[in-house]
Amino acid sequence: MSLPKDNLLFGYANKLTDEQKEYVDSIFDNQLTIINARSGTGKTTLATACAKIIGKNLLYVFSPVEEDAMGYTPGSVEEKEKKYIQPLKDALLEINEQPEKVISSEDNIDNVKNGNTWVEAKSHVFARGTNIKNKTVIVDECQNFTKSELRKLLTRIHDNCTVIMIGHTGQIDLERPQDSGFAPYIEHFKKKDYAHICELSWNFRGVLANDADNLV
Repeated sequence: MSLPKDNLLFGYANKLTDEQKEYVDSIFDNQLTIINARSGTGKTTLATACAKIIGKNLLYVFSPVEEDAMGYTPGSVEEKEKKYIQPLKDALLEINEQPEKVISSEDNIDNVKNGNTWVEAKSHVFARGTNIKNKTVIVDECQNFTKSELRKLLTRIHDNCTVIMIGHTGQIDLERPQDSGFAPYIEHFKKKDYAHICELSWNFRGVLANDADNLV
């Protein structure tokens, strides 16, 4: 069905490049969209905008690179994970949503009780045993997930979910880049009839950002 006709996508619809339009349409047309793209290309913002239009609650999942250390850092689960969800907060602000109101958290209990929150943010570290139904799921920074970590998450997702896997094979932060499961899963899913693989090439932050990304 692609992006619903006459939907302005929070002001982005008429500004989309051909690559971005393919990405957005895929989110509406397929159960699984995998986007392999540089930073600054709009991948998280557009995924979040689509999630809002789709209307299911959003589950945003990220990978803390220093997973082994997370359990030893002070604070609650939310306090341990807070620094990793800034891209989500930025994306929500871009579509005129207030993160402190729409993200479920201990500090936002009144909105949670009133049903006004529609976003949940978790790392895969605390997702074990989760049963994920009828949600839009954004898996961000997929290049920093190992194959087993992606398997752990994806095997918990029901068919009534819309899934967007976001990453860039050129920005792996793992100590051993060869441990990344992102490229193997791109290959695994690329011929599935419910999945589509996209790429975005232009960093909208500007010329300097693009030139920096071109350094080999």
